[in-house]
Amino acid sequence: MTAEFLPVGLLPQIAHDLGVSPGVAGLMVTTPGLMGAILAPTLIVSAGRMDRRYVFLLLTAGLLISNVVCAIAPNLAIMLVGRALLGGALGGFWTLATAAAPRLVQAKDAAKATGTILTGVTFATVIGVPLGTFIASFASWRLSFAATAGLVSLALLAQAFLVPSLPSASALRIADFKTLLGRSHTRLSMVMVALVFGAHFSTYTYIAPLLEHDFSLNAITLLLFGFGLIGFFSNALASMVISDHLKKSVAAMVLLLLGAMSSMLLLEHSPIGETAGMLLWGIAFGALPLCFSVWIQRSTKDLPEAGSAMFVSIIQVAIAAGSAVGGTIVDRAGIHADFTLGLGLALLGLVTLQRLAVLERPAAASSLDCACDASAD
Repeated sequence: MTAEFLPVGLLPQIAHDLGVSPGVAGLMVTTPGLMGAILAPTLIVSAGRMDRRYVFLLLTAGLLISNVVCAIAPNLAIMLVGRALLGGALGGFWTLATAAAPRLVQAKDAAKATGTILTGVTFATVIGVPLGTFIASFASWRLSFAATAGLVSLALLAQAFLVPSLPSASALRIADFKTLLGRSHTRLSMVMVALVFGAHFSTYTYIAPLLEHDFSLNAITLLLFGFGLIGFFSNALASMVISDHLKKSVAAMVLLLLGAMSSMLLLEHSPIGETAGMLLWGIAFGALPLCFSVWIQRSTKDLPEAGSAMFVSIIQVAIAAGSAVGGTIVDRAGIHADFTLGLGLALLGLVTLQRLAVLERPAAASSLDCACDASAD
């Protein structure tokens, strides 16, 4: 995740050295998202029944190569090749990681295992990106990519020695995706994920222009650090309660997201109000990836890797589309219009959650009827 986020803090330097505009250099952020969405399911289908441990190792090796390519890239074209390789490796990795988590621990600890894995996103936000920017400040952006390649090498060694064999009982097939998409609950679940992630990335990507009127650059950096830090604790706490209160957890976090984005608009130019809004936002988004991951795991238990691949693809599409649409709105209509869009998407996500709850009631009632009919009485 550090590798994916790295260009965000290095965009001006990379654009200058490669001789392109910052807007064109932004393709380094868009490309991995698009490639991840396309290649996440493709790579897993291609892996067939291959032991997932070896697939992990191959994907991490691909991530290592991508960072090396980016570190030595002489022009934008080669840089985007490296970033495309990153997107494929990252998409495949997340697909397998969220599906493999329950297999590595006892059933009661599945949510905690998934939460531990997703903590990596928070660490990348809190530590990875600032560290890359810090390295570039006294050396060059190329050394930042080289340092990230070194971290990937350590991860590759750790996987080689610590990850157990994870044989796959059956190969993932295209038909598995069709089966899941034929279920109304799965379709609505994916729509909910897309709406909420789209709400976040269409607005959070452009949070700096909203804050720069009231905060210095150093203060904004501290706010973003606080966002990630409180998100880390939110993720940890959510992993403890989510198993027994999944639906309530999702609803609470989406409501917090709505409250945070609303406060950023209603309390604009109030440093205290905007700080509170950012911290609320951090709590919400710190827990939402875990909430949605567990939600998809439970709704696709019979086809976990297919469900995970669709989940990763939906998130990557939401990242790419949300940031692109949000940027267009910011340029043409302003930051307030962009946040209005985000609020609308989050609200639609909440409505979709309510619709999912309605769908589950008949199933629960049917299950109860069957239990009564089958009883000795």
